[in-house]
Amino acid sequence: MKKIFKIIGIVVLVLVIVLAASPFLFRGKLEDLLKETINNNLNAQVEWSSLDLSLFRSFPDATVIVNDFTVVNNAPFAGDTLASGKEIRIEMGVTQLFKNTADEPIAIDALSLLEANVHVQVDSLGNANYDIVKETPTTETTTEESSEPFVFNLQEYSLVDSKIIYDDRSTQTHLELTEVNHTGSGDFSAIESELDTKTHAVVSFDYGGTHYLDGHDLDLEAVIQMELEKQKYTFKENLAKINELPLEFNGFIELLEDGNLMDLSFKTPSSDFKNFLALIPKEYRANLDGVETSGDFRVSGIIKGKTTETNIPNLDIEIVSNNASFKYPDLPKRMNNINIDVKIKNDTGITELTYIEINDLRFKIDQDTFTAKGTLKNLMGNMLVNLDLDGALDLGNIDKVYPLNLDQPLQGRLVADVVTSFDMNAVEKQQYQNIKSSGNATLSDFTYSTPELPNPIAIQNADVSFKTGNIALNSFAATSGTSDINATGSIENLIPFVMSKEDLKGRFDVTSKVFNLDDFATSTATTTSTSPASTGESDTAVQIPDFLDASVNFNAAKVIYDGLELSNTKGSVIIANEQASLSNLNSGIFGGAAGLSGSVTTRDGAPTFNMTVDLSSIDIDRSFKELEMLQGLAPIAKALQGALNTKIQLQGQLDDNFSPILSTISGDAFAEILTADVDADKMPLLNLLSQKLDFINLDDLKLDKLKTSLTFNDGQVAVKPFDFNVKGINVQVSGGHSFTNEMNYTLNLDLPAKYLGGDVSGLLSKLTDAEKENIHIDVPVSLSGNFTAPKVDLNLKAATTALTNQIIEIQKQRAKDKVEDKLTDVLGGLLGGNKTTPNTTATDSTTTETQTPQNTTTTPKAEDAIKDVATGILGGLFGKKKTTKETVKDTVN
Repeated sequence: MKKIFKIIGIVVLVLVIVLAASPFLFRGKLEDLLKETINNNLNAQVEWSSLDLSLFRSFPDATVIVNDFTVVNNAPFAGDTLASGKEIRIEMGVTQLFKNTADEPIAIDALSLLEANVHVQVDSLGNANYDIVKETPTTETTTEESSEPFVFNLQEYSLVDSKIIYDDRSTQTHLELTEVNHTGSGDFSAIESELDTKTHAVVSFDYGGTHYLDGHDLDLEAVIQMELEKQKYTFKENLAKINELPLEFNGFIELLEDGNLMDLSFKTPSSDFKNFLALIPKEYRANLDGVETSGDFRVSGIIKGKTTETNIPNLDIEIVSNNASFKYPDLPKRMNNINIDVKIKNDTGITELTYIEINDLRFKIDQDTFTAKGTLKNLMGNMLVNLDLDGALDLGNIDKVYPLNLDQPLQGRLVADVVTSFDMNAVEKQQYQNIKSSGNATLSDFTYSTPELPNPIAIQNADVSFKTGNIALNSFAATSGTSDINATGSIENLIPFVMSKEDLKGRFDVTSKVFNLDDFATSTATTTSTSPASTGESDTAVQIPDFLDASVNFNAAKVIYDGLELSNTKGSVIIANEQASLSNLNSGIFGGAAGLSGSVTTRDGAPTFNMTVDLSSIDIDRSFKELEMLQGLAPIAKALQGALNTKIQLQGQLDDNFSPILSTISGDAFAEILTADVDADKMPLLNLLSQKLDFINLDDLKLDKLKTSLTFNDGQVAVKPFDFNVKGINVQVSGGHSFTNEMNYTLNLDLPAKYLGGDVSGLLSKLTDAEKENIHIDVPVSLSGNFTAPKVDLNLKAATTALTNQIIEIQKQRAKDKVEDKLTDVLGGLLGGNKTTPNTTATDSTTTETQTPQNTTTTPKAEDAIKDVATGILGGLFGKKKTTKETVKDTVN
């Protein structure tokens, strides 16, 4: 007995060792088979991170796990991922591992995909990214088919936590299934068997730009009869739910070589009107417990025929409700007289001829009735639309009959009587004359508010007339905060805007008594406009709508923007391609006038601008206090009282409040001071200059008619050199400063020498009064630091040196002139020889005349004269300075 147990133990141990070692023995074989099968059959790049084989996980079956797989398309969808997932699990009998696949394929019993993502695409030309199976070459000599390495004899399969997207651009169809969990069990190796399935998914379906299902829950439990040889699948016991709307299916689908044959019917098993409420997506659907309903709601349909590349089955689908009503237990009002009669039909099998009949669609709240009827034909082609809307609705009653989770309650009254008829070609080709519309719509006492807006927008009245080709805005009156708006105009393409997402085109005339932009400012984080590091980019920055193509002429008695008040503002703005272009904007501001033209765009994210600002006769003091940009361009204006003209061309970025970010702007400016008085006490720089330049009285500084130009870029301002005069002193200014008020300026003073006072009185004493008046020297003054803590460097030493050099030159010239005069006199005497020259000496009344003898020799006396003159000149040039000092001070009154 002990030997028997020992033998059994040895056998079990050997089996365990074999089971444990088998993954290492067979994993390479299986991975090679997978790669061979993929390479032989698929035109795509298939990869996985690892492949595992286990005999313990589902013993007596073997389990193959492919981890982190991807299937990436080749052309024409090169680089697109067709499928990916966390795991593919394949189960097969252990004996399948020992098969020679050249003689017999491996049979797979179960297949499971975990967290798979499948993205099926069909482009506008009809190319499908799932068409990746290689064509099998055929030869006439082949007598028997080559065996495949794998065969699917599935008993069960599953799809867990997966996502499937079908995007067909050729038919404008988009189907998205998320949270997909699907299981199926049956015998795929049998000729006939039953497949038992359970499915849950969240479904969104879009066709032609219209959302038919949006986040609807789909649940389906179905038993399907499978006839695998005929590829025919017949619904047996089944129940589907779309949200909470139940549906039962009957019929079959048969797969053919040239298409699919189907004969299906479906219907709601009950007619309770709650079925309709259950269709509402769960985000907007309230709890149906306790809801009182009356009337019925039925959905039924037949889908019968063959679907091919050119045809679809015939359709006959009905959605019907008769005299229904509902009331929620916690709400005060009931919706009554609900009638729905809608049919979706196709009688020909031609896709383009599918149509919808809206025979009746109406409801009533209190005494207000709203109705709609019409047809939508050629749904898959050039759709023809005929609609008739008629009724009145108190918007405040909507959340009194249906529990909507609104941030703000609805308020207002809508009255409409509109008939429209058009085809989609007219919409897409902008043939607005082919869009036939008539009727009127009015909205009154409507209030719109959101947490982002500081004030609600109250629309007292909006009156619209529908006409062929356009829609007229007959009147529009609204208020918000302190602002009022009145408008008229026209909209060219409201229906194309709604139906095909065209830009909304319109022309409007707007008037306002007071328009305060702060009434519409959103509560978002702001960007510090003076910070050099500020980029102006923000997730909350206001964006100019990309769907607008409109022009607005406006006339406002008062406009308030960022604390500025503009009067009698008139102009035009054109909005298109996320850009607002201003032209001929004129207004009163700062006691003068302003003109503005240019553009603002948000096309690239952060708002940017390019503007020309023309300011005329504006008050300098007020403009400096209220315009931050002027403070950066001309800080010295803080000390001026008066008026100026200026024209500024600039571009740069705007912050969230649409104010310029100074560190980003660039441009140029021209300014002319019309009148100006200087208040040095307001500017530390002027006070310091007054102390350093004691020969200048700033009270005498007159800047009237002063003109200057400057350029600015990267936060730096460069001033074009300009001149002004202070009581005979010409001052030239050059240099620049930064928007942070760091300055680097040079003042070149053309200074009369007499203003230097006692420092040069000794030098000036050598000059005549006439010479003193004509001598000017250059006095350079350097300004650095900043405007609140300035530094002034006055180089008087250089000025004194220059003056000394001038005086020496004057004395040299004076000496030269004296020498020349004496030489002329002497030479004249010498050249006269022994001639007797009368010599008459003029004296005062006590002097007597004497007659000089004619033959007297004069040569010794001439030499003495020359010597005396030369000695006097040299003594004057190189002699000692006088000790007397003369102080010359500017005494200009």
